[in-house]
Amino acid sequence: MTNPLDRESLRSRVQSALEAELDHQEQVLAELDEDLTPLVAPVRSLLAGGKRLRAAFAYWGYRAAGGADSDSLVRFASSMELFQAAALLHDDVMDGSDTRRGMPSAHRAVAAIHAQHAWSGNADRFGEATAILAGDLCLQWTDEVYSTSGLPAEHLARGRATFDRMRTQLMGGQFLDMLESVRTWEGRSTDERIAAARKVIRFKSAKYTIEQPLLIGALAGGVDPAAVPGLSGYGLALGEAFQLRDDLLGVFGDPEQTGKPAGDDVREGKRTVLIAYTLDVADAGQRAELTRSFGRADVDVAGIESVRGIIRATGAVERVESDITRLTHAATHALGEPAAYLQPEASTVLGELVALATDRVT
Repeated sequence: MTNPLDRESLRSRVQSALEAELDHQEQVLAELDEDLTPLVAPVRSLLAGGKRLRAAFAYWGYRAAGGADSDSLVRFASSMELFQAAALLHDDVMDGSDTRRGMPSAHRAVAAIHAQHAWSGNADRFGEATAILAGDLCLQWTDEVYSTSGLPAEHLARGRATFDRMRTQLMGGQFLDMLESVRTWEGRSTDERIAAARKVIRFKSAKYTIEQPLLIGALAGGVDPAAVPGLSGYGLALGEAFQLRDDLLGVFGDPEQTGKPAGDDVREGKRTVLIAYTLDVADAGQRAELTRSFGRADVDVAGIESVRGIIRATGAVERVESDITRLTHAATHALGEPAAYLQPEASTVLGELVALATDRVT
């Protein structure tokens, strides 16, 4: 069966649109200096990979509303990938991540360029500052590509409010994630911990990964208002399931599949639903071991394995898997509600994306 992300050759077309945009923006920047490679190269490298989920949901949202395929629609959808690139560039600086998709993260790659040329100053700070600026450029280009995609102005206007809300709420979600990382979980009940973790999931991942790109596309395409609640319910449920899968991969994932070192989320001390479930039934000894290893950037392989063992022993993995199953069923059910208002082929693709977005290895 054809990968739903490759229907209409979407991934390759999005890639071509992104490369054309970067070529254009490099020409714009060339007016400043003959070589701004350290600023643009990390963006080009980052945009060379990825599943293109966000572009796919924007594209098929528009098609679901009855809109036609076009190069303008593909360019419109590609703006979602520039937005994700901005989020990833900034996120890696905030998290101090060394790798992204199996390669050095942008700030690390630029720091290496600084060191290679023996430039003055601190290489790490130069790398971080460059990555922040590159992320800011991607935010600018997101808006520029959306606005100049070539879709009719009235179509863009219909999706604009959700597009603007997505960009604002993701930044708020990033801060909320930081805030939760410094707030203590001591004294909070398991339900309160899960609620806090799920709020971060919703605003840092679920909405901007699936629900909002889907609604932006559908609204731009002129979807019947009666279909919006069902599409929103589908996007939120699937987006949360997607992030829960990502949280499992962040602890147990194969670096060859995730592109990040094994156990990165343990080192970063991410307070996820998985960890809330673990703390719910961990005994005193297990809690003490978690305190020693969880959230320590220098934790060794033995410490990572110890935390994994505790998570498994408490049954937290099975509880998260159960949540993923429940949410995928909810997404499928929600998608069925507006089916009468949606173009059948697009509705079929959105159904196929449920399994792909929650796969155990993607």
